[in-house]
Amino acid sequence: MERKINRREKECEEKHSNSEGSEQDKDYKTTLITLNVGGYLYITQKQTLTKYPDSFLEGIINGKIMCPFDADGHYFIDRDGLLFRHILNFLRNGELLLPEGFRENQLLAQEADFFQLKVLSDAVKSRWEKEQLASRETTFLEITDSHDRSQGLRIFCNAPDFIAKIKSRIVLVSKSRLDGFPEEFSVSSNIIQFKYFIKSENGTRLVLKEDNTFVCTLETLKFEAIMMALKCGFRLLTSLDCSKGSIVHSDALHFIK
Repeated sequence: MERKINRREKECEEKHSNSEGSEQDKDYKTTLITLNVGGYLYITQKQTLTKYPDSFLEGIINGKIMCPFDADGHYFIDRDGLLFRHILNFLRNGELLLPEGFRENQLLAQEADFFQLKVLSDAVKSRWEKEQLASRETTFLEITDSHDRSQGLRIFCNAPDFIAKIKSRIVLVSKSRLDGFPEEFSVSSNIIQFKYFIKSENGTRLVLKEDNTFVCTLETLKFEAIMMALKCGFRLLTSLDCSKGSIVHSDALHFIK
């Protein structure tokens, strides 16, 4: 008799334990929300979507705003499914983090306004204004002789990041051919100065050592700059010194998008 009672008690405990486990699983599943945004499915936690009170997503999850469901029972939001990735990342990280070269600020600002995320909307608009301001500022890179600045090449562009990329590329090429003599040229914010220049029939050479070992011709640097600009979507507006007769012989290049 006592053995039967113990067996029943054990069975009751197992049932109770199983029911607690199933309830915990159920609670965990209810914290996961699947959203269908313009045909793209996103799975995230309830606490992520309700992070900002009075936002559109918080209103949907807490039943304040009516939202249709798709055929699979997921919330359906008729907005840009690709851009929603950035909305969700903002909710997760609490800050605006966009990939390099992102150019859809205006569309993202509209999405932020729709989802009633004022903090995100302000961050996007601020980023957009800074980019607009930067696009109107012409920056330059000067590759010149430390003794005679009239000798060299000037590259102008309305994109500071491109100027930085050109500069790093030229420094990389130069260092690879210096053979342990980094003191032969100096780099500042907008100027690369080489220690020696010489003239030859084949063009101006940037000399790195007194034995006339050189990095490359200025013509090579011009072609390097032009090819990089075209790959990055820029176009050569004009040579700033057309009196030379050709791009190869010009003293300056001007790129714009």
